[in-house]
Amino acid sequence: MQSCLSLKLSELRKARPATIPERFVRDMTERPTPATALQSPNTVPIIDFSRLVRGNKDEYESEMLQLTRACEEWGFFQVINHGIDLSLLESIEKVAEDFFVLPLEEKQKYPMLPGTVQGYGQAFVFSEDQKLDWCNMFALGLEPHFIRVPKLWPAKPLKFSETVEVYSGEVRKLCQHLLEYIAMTLNLRADFFEEMFGVAVQAIRMNYYPPCARPDLVLGLSPHSDGSALTVLQQGKGGSVGLQILKDNKWMPIQPAPNAFVINIGDTLEVLTNGKYKSVEHRAVTHKEKDRLSIVTFYAPSYEIELGPIPELVDENNPCKYRTYNHGEYSKHYVTSKLQGKKTLEFAKVESKKPT
Repeated sequence: MQSCLSLKLSELRKARPATIPERFVRDMTERPTPATALQSPNTVPIIDFSRLVRGNKDEYESEMLQLTRACEEWGFFQVINHGIDLSLLESIEKVAEDFFVLPLEEKQKYPMLPGTVQGYGQAFVFSEDQKLDWCNMFALGLEPHFIRVPKLWPAKPLKFSETVEVYSGEVRKLCQHLLEYIAMTLNLRADFFEEMFGVAVQAIRMNYYPPCARPDLVLGLSPHSDGSALTVLQQGKGGSVGLQILKDNKWMPIQPAPNAFVINIGDTLEVLTNGKYKSVEHRAVTHKEKDRLSIVTFYAPSYEIELGPIPELVDENNPCKYRTYNHGEYSKHYVTSKLQGKKTLEFAKVESKKPT
C-alpha cells in the first residue's frame, strides 16, 4: 500500500491536476477555511540563543523570562543566533531537495512500511479509506544507533548520509542546551533532563509538500502534537508558509524567521512538567503555486525511561495529572496511531476525581 501512495503523490506533483483525488479531500470540518488562509502569519516568541549563552546579566534574565513565557503560553518558540553554521543548514536543505527530486524508482528502494516511521512514503496510514496528507516524507532513526535501519540510508544523493550525520550532531547539542535552560525555568538543575533521559532518542524527518490546485480541500499534514520532548523544525528557504498552530482555538499560521529554528514542546515535556508546559496541536497546509520543504528533528528520552510528572512540580495546588508509563511503550503507541490532535496522550491522563 505504501509504495502505491508514494507513486500517487509523486505523479500529482508532476501533473498538477485541477481535480483533487478523493483520498486527499478532507471532510468539511477538517478543511482549512478561507479565513485561516487569509490571516497574516504570526511570529511566535523569539529566543536569542546567544544571549542565553554569553549575554550579560540583564540580557540573560530577559531571555530566560521570554523562554518561560514561550513554554507556558505558546508551546512554540523560534531560536535565532543558535550557533549552527548557516552553510550546514543550506547543505541539509540541498540534500533533502535532491532526494525528493530523484526518480520514483530510486526513492522506492527505501520504502516506509505500514506501521513504521522510517523510510520514504507516508507515515501514520493504517487503512484504505483513511484520508491522506498532501505530503511525502523521508524519515530516519539516528540515536541510539540500534534504532537505525542501515538499508534505508540512501546512496543518492551523494553526501546525503554524511550531511545528515553532521547536521544531526549539531541539532542534538542544541536540544541538550535548550533543555538545560528549560530545566532552569522550572527551578530544576541545569543537567536534570540530560541525566534523566539517558541516551536520548533522536530521529529526523524530511517533508515535501507539492503545490496543490485546491489547498482549501486538503491538508499537508494532519493536526497532531509530537510525542517528543523537543521538536526542531527547519523550513526550506522560499517555500510557502505551511505551519499552523492551534492557539486560543484558532489555527494560526507561523512564519519562520530567517535562519531560525522553530522549536515546539512535545507530549513528553507536558507529562514531565505536569502540564505546566503543554504540547500544542499543529498542522501543515498547502499552497496553490509554491511547494514546501521542511526538515524536522525529534528529541526524546531513552526508550527504557519511566515517564511521569516530576515530583517537584506536583503539590496540592497542582495535583498529578498524568500516570507513570514506559517511554518505549508510549512510542510504539504513538507510531501505530493515526495523527488525531492530542489523542495519543489521552491514555496517560489521570482522571480528576469529582467532589462528592
